[in-house]
Amino acid sequence: MSQATAPNGREELLQRLRAAAAASAAQGENWPLLLADLLGGVGATWQESAEVCADAAWQARSIGRSALLFLDPREITRHGDPTTRRALCHLYLNGLRYDFRCHSIEALFDTLTSPGRHELDCYTRALWAFSLLAQSHSSGYPLMEEVLAEADDHAKTLHVLLHGLWLAHGLSGREEAMLTILGGKAFADRVDPIALFREATAHRGLGQYAQALAAIDEAVEHLSPAAVNVHADFVRERSLITALHEMRHRPRASG
Repeated sequence: MSQATAPNGREELLQRLRAAAAASAAQGENWPLLLADLLGGVGATWQESAEVCADAAWQARSIGRSALLFLDPREITRHGDPTTRRALCHLYLNGLRYDFRCHSIEALFDTLTSPGRHELDCYTRALWAFSLLAQSHSSGYPLMEEVLAEADDHAKTLHVLLHGLWLAHGLSGREEAMLTILGGKAFADRVDPIALFREATAHRGLGQYAQALAAIDEAVEHLSPAAVNVHADFVRERSLITALHEMRHRPRASG
């Protein structure tokens, strides 16, 4: 399939690949290898690979078919086709990301030589930055800036960085960095519930409870009714915001 394919036709093609991976996962097959081969066959860009692999890894994990059950990290980098190899990396690293195995991601990148690191695509480097930021390592910031300079408004890549910042604890500048990313054109339409959820977290961390409450309420409005588990996370965030707000404004007992 040529990269000159019309956008609508290309998206339809990627949707068929998603459906094939979902069917394979449901049957307990090696769906990551199938999907990676399919993405290699259509010459997927790094952006297309990121979008398809992030969603597929999340959906498969939700039914107990995590990519980690099928992929050996020692074999991923040996695949001959670079597009297929990149897709396998996207799937495996997202499997680790969704399990919050940040140290495992960092350790995997530590095995790469300097030339190999420079050959990584933007999304893979975002997952590397995620592992550092999520562990509250300030060394993740320079890598994050490199990714931002290349990612432009690619939402899936930006979400990886936001996820890492969201998991960080006590990392200086965390909330400000989140709001800077969220203020870009990728989220300007304010219909992405996860982006709004991250915005609420950032405002809460800065003690801006009115803005935090507005953001989380907006997030709930845009969340799919099928996202039951995610909805529970949103409710917990709202409860935390309101509790902290009430604590701040509660009159102190005299004496």
